[in-house]
Amino acid sequence: MTAEFFVVRGQVEKGDQRGRELGFPTANIALRDQDGQVGDGVWAGWAERADGTRIAAAVSVGRRPTYYGADGYRLVEAHLLDFGGDLYGEVLTVWLGHHLREQEAYPSSEALIAALDKDIANAAAWAADHPAENLPDPGDAGNGVVRRIGA
Repeated sequence: MTAEFFVVRGQVEKGDQRGRELGFPTANIALRDQDGQVGDGVWAGWAERADGTRIAAAVSVGRRPTYYGADGYRLVEAHLLDFGGDLYGEVLTVWLGHHLREQEAYPSSEALIAALDKDIANAAAWAADHPAENLPDPGDAGNGVVRRIGA
């Protein structure tokens, strides 16, 4: 039986660089679905680069409540594990495989960093148990559209 995933494809856009400042650079993909085809939260998943390389990722979907409250623009922010390159302008496909937690506003950057450290450890553990070669075909989708795929 194939696991169920959400998948989104989109061009990596330059953000406000906050993830980089916190030590967790992210690839940002704007969502056309601002109402929530997939709810806000943090996920373990995979990202596929244009050249077919797949990299485990900790992925945030939502409005970045620590900094923007409920007013932020919804986007996907994928922190690719063990990756240090430039992805701006590249089209990524991101699979959301396991919901780790809901998004929440933290009282400080330090508290957020502690949560992100835990998210990354959990995402790495999930990815080790769910290898990239077992990902379902993402099919075709428009940029910034989240779709459910799999069984």
